[in-house]
Amino acid sequence: MTLSDIQRLLAELETHPTRSLGQNFLHDQNLARSIVALLDIQPGDHIVEIGPGLGALTEFLATPETRLTLIEKDSRLISHLKSKFEHGTNRVFHADALEFDLRELWGHGPVKIIGNLPYYISTPLIAKYASALSPASALVLTLQLELAQRLGAAHDTSDYGAMTLCTGRRWDIRLERKLPASVFFPRPKVDSAVITLRRKPRARVRAIDDSIFESLVRRGFSERRKQLRNLLPEFKNDWEKISAALGMPPTVRAEQLSPAQWESLAFTAAPATAQHGNERFDIVDDQDQVVRSEFRDVIHVNNLLHRAVHMLLFNASGELYLQKRSIWKDRNPGLWDSSAAGHVDSGEDYLTAARRELQEELGIEAPS
Repeated sequence: MTLSDIQRLLAELETHPTRSLGQNFLHDQNLARSIVALLDIQPGDHIVEIGPGLGALTEFLATPETRLTLIEKDSRLISHLKSKFEHGTNRVFHADALEFDLRELWGHGPVKIIGNLPYYISTPLIAKYASALSPASALVLTLQLELAQRLGAAHDTSDYGAMTLCTGRRWDIRLERKLPASVFFPRPKVDSAVITLRRKPRARVRAIDDSIFESLVRRGFSERRKQLRNLLPEFKNDWEKISAALGMPPTVRAEQLSPAQWESLAFTAAPATAQHGNERFDIVDDQDQVVRSEFRDVIHVNNLLHRAVHMLLFNASGELYLQKRSIWKDRNPGLWDSSAAGHVDSGEDYLTAARRELQEELGIEAPS
């Protein structure tokens, strides 16, 4: 989409870019094509675009081999987007991407996300779409250069901070290219950059409590000039021992700790055990008949029907015992659940699975 195309289309729609929505439309077609290429789109991919605007990137995303979901907040652009791109399995949502229910994106194959993000809400958008519960395997985002540099910063640098660590824990982040203001209409007052985020394999993500990790990191970077021992009082009594175990002096500051050292600090606060995605479960049809078996990750990302058991335990007073799900579950971590529950392993029946889960989770031997 060229600059003249954008100006003509805006005139036809009797509208104009709105500063409150952070609208800066890309008008370099070669650049748009190269940004889309970073997604490495494969047949069967589910592509999600945040804030498609007039469709500068969208026209290179729409192919017969993929499913396309567009999330646009500006009501003035919805009819244009629907008339041009909503056909077959492609869908256009008139919604705020910050409030959009991510469950809408599950069950349609691997998800890849792309977007020219409004600068004023880039940080919360990244926090949402690159969260532990995001269905995405990769993101290609255009955002303010300063934010891109912070996301991909190396430790012990001025750009390295809480966002670097909290996002980089699950994602490999790469600043792909810088973009001058001249490729947008209207021209933003700052330079931009394109970054890629590719989800790390589970084996590379250490099993720790994310809420504790993020709390430690954010407090540690809240006053960069202060030593960590003065910002993390829960470690005060053992700080000499803990800092030595990290291979750092007691006077260490937040930016001096590498991502791995921050993870070790969080693990010290609350050890956790990882859940592996190499378990196999039976896939069933709507009559509960086994079709085949697959790995956990394949089943969950494609929302395939599979078996699980849930047990409810009551005491003599009729009170129900509930458990909180592990923080390392790939679905609904940290939420309250039934007394005991689990997937039925491949080749296992419900009763055997129920007895196994009761023993594994609660140490209870169920009667035969």
